[in-house]
Amino acid sequence: MTRDVDGGGVINAMTIDVEDYFHVSVFDGLVPRENWAHMESRVCGNTDRILRIFDEAGVKATFFVLGWVAERFGELVRRIAGAGHELASHGYAHRLIYDQTPAAFREDVRRAKGLLEQASGERVYGFRAPSYSVTPRTLWAIDILIEEGYAYDSSVFPIHHDRYGIPLSPRHPYVLSSRSGTLMEAPASTIRFGHVNFPVGGGGYFRLLPYAWTRLGISRINDKEHRPAIFYLHPWEVDPDQPRLRAGMVSRFRHYRNLGETEGRLRMLLRDFRFGPLWNMLTLPTAMAETPAARPLPYLW
Repeated sequence: MTRDVDGGGVINAMTIDVEDYFHVSVFDGLVPRENWAHMESRVCGNTDRILRIFDEAGVKATFFVLGWVAERFGELVRRIAGAGHELASHGYAHRLIYDQTPAAFREDVRRAKGLLEQASGERVYGFRAPSYSVTPRTLWAIDILIEEGYAYDSSVFPIHHDRYGIPLSPRHPYVLSSRSGTLMEAPASTIRFGHVNFPVGGGGYFRLLPYAWTRLGISRINDKEHRPAIFYLHPWEVDPDQPRLRAGMVSRFRHYRNLGETEGRLRMLLRDFRFGPLWNMLTLPTAMAETPAARPLPYLW
């Protein structure tokens, strides 16, 4: 089913996690952080490629930019903001939350937010953790995000996975309450069959599985559930010519599989569905429909 992007219908959230190919979690330990500055960087060219695709399609998106990238490539941050896209934080050093102490996490998200706001002159409201690493053992991070001035988080994936996931999380945006206040949570998109959630929100699932799976999933969320989907992608996923790192077989499969297919699939996705920034979706009244005013954190366990 193809949709006319100039017509009606649900507006989904398009999100981009702006990081370089050597930042990804599957390569942790393979490229030490002290060596990042010496690696061939491709993040600006790849992000500009996505910006051109969005410009051609008339799409605005949310870019979760790594603080390490913003610190070195402030002009890229300004190009994103100047094109009318939302800027949000992906943390500073791409560390999984459960590998950090609360103090280290606070410093990481504070530093990233400051760098993005300094480079763009705009306030940053949103955060997405590397590899969706808000899990049952890192719910303390929500308090820190609220205290550091974030209004929403998009770090929960309501699935079972070997690295992340809170399967009991609600599948659509909801409000979290804690001792520090409230925060909107925007979980990665899934569809539900029986008692199990299946991922349809993008990233590796977009590359590794047939395009028809993503189209089916977003269509189901839009047409059956009358909800917007949240889609995500990384700039390195449109770069089949990136340097190959000597990782394990599973890591190589997850990272390199179908890189040459991603741009074409992304263009199809933009023709088939309507997209906008995540913040716009969260402020729509329908994003809060049938959602309690706030859910206490233990609800997610």
